[in-house]
Amino acid sequence: MSTDDQNQSGPIGFPAVPAPDEQARRQAVARHEQLTKPAGSLGRLEELGVWVAARQGTCPPRPFARPRVIVFAGDHGIAAHGVSAYPSDVTGQMVGNFLSGGAAVNALAAGSGATVRVVDMAVNTDTPPVVSAHKVRRGSGSIDREDALTAAEVDAAINAGRTIADEEIDSGADLLIAGDMGIGNTTPAAVLISALTGTEPVAVVGRGTGIDDNAWMRKTAAIRDALRRARKVLNDPVALLRTSSGADIAALAGFLAQAAVRRTPVLLDGVVVGAAALVAEELAPGARQWWLAGHRSAEPGGPLVLDHLDLNPILDLQMRLGEGSGALTALPVVTAAVRVLREMATFAEAGVVGPTEAETTGPTA
Repeated sequence: MSTDDQNQSGPIGFPAVPAPDEQARRQAVARHEQLTKPAGSLGRLEELGVWVAARQGTCPPRPFARPRVIVFAGDHGIAAHGVSAYPSDVTGQMVGNFLSGGAAVNALAAGSGATVRVVDMAVNTDTPPVVSAHKVRRGSGSIDREDALTAAEVDAAINAGRTIADEEIDSGADLLIAGDMGIGNTTPAAVLISALTGTEPVAVVGRGTGIDDNAWMRKTAAIRDALRRARKVLNDPVALLRTSSGADIAALAGFLAQAAVRRTPVLLDGVVVGAAALVAEELAPGARQWWLAGHRSAEPGGPLVLDHLDLNPILDLQMRLGEGSGALTALPVVTAAVRVLREMATFAEAGVVGPTEAETTGPTA
C-alpha cells in the first residue's frame, strides 16, 4: 500500500438513526401524571423513566435484563512524550486486572447488575485471545507528529466497534455502557473535543492520571500540535479519527453510532467516551438521542462534550477514572427511574384521590 493510499480514508456509512418512540414517550408522561405522587415531585427520576420508555418503545418501561459494559483498551504513542503520570505498560496490566475482576469497573458492575467485557484494540503488548480478537495494532501513532492510524486501520477499528455493538445486542444486551482504558488517552480525547467544539487547547487540557505542572505543559503543547493536524480534516469524521484518535477511540465511535442505529440505549461515561461520542454523532447524525450522560467528568473537556451534545448528566461526583465507572455509578439511578414508572400504583389503582385538573403538571419530556 502506498503512502497516499494509507492516508485516504474510505467511506464509512451508517444507516439513518431511528427516532425514539414518540407514542411511548407520551404514554409515559401521561402515566406519571396518574401515579400516587404530586406531578414532578420525583424530579429527574420522572424524566429518566420517560426517556427509557421512549427508547424501549413501551410504557411502562421494562427493567434492564442485561446491562453490559464494554471497555475499549488501547495504547497511544503520545504517552511516550511525558503526558501521563503512568507508564504505558499499565494499560496491558489493567486489562489483566479487568479480567481477574479487580478493577473499579468490576466492583461497580457487580453492585449494579451489569457484566463487563474488555476489548483490546491497540494495547502495546500481547493479551489473551478472549480480548484481542478485534485488535487493530499495537499502540497508535503519536498524534502530535503523525497520524494515529492508517486508512485501513481506522476502517477496521470503526467496523470492529460496529461489530461489537451487534454482538452484544444480538446476545441480549438491552443497555450498553461504554468504557475506556489507555494510558495517554485523554490527550487524543482533548484534541477531538477541542477540534469539534472550537475550544482552545488550554481550556480542554486536564490532569488525566494526576500529572504535575511540567507534564501539563507538555500535554498542552502536544494537544496544540495535534490540533493543527486535526483541523485540516475537521469536516471528515473518519479522517479525523485516522489523524487524531487511536484504534480504541475509533472503535468507541463506531460502537456508539451502531448502538443508536440498533435502537439500543447507551450510558456514556467520561471524557474519552465523550470525545468518541462527538465523532459518532458526526458519523451517524441523531445518535445522541440514544445516549444518556452517566456523569459530568471532572476533566475540563467533559462539560464541553455535554454542552455540545445537549446532554444533561445524571451525576456530578467529580469522577475522572474512565473504565465506565461514572456511567455504572449512575445505572442504579436509571434503574430506580424505570421501577418508579413501572411499579408505582396509579391514583385509581390505590384508591387515592388525585389532583384536580387545574393543579396537574407533568414531567418534562
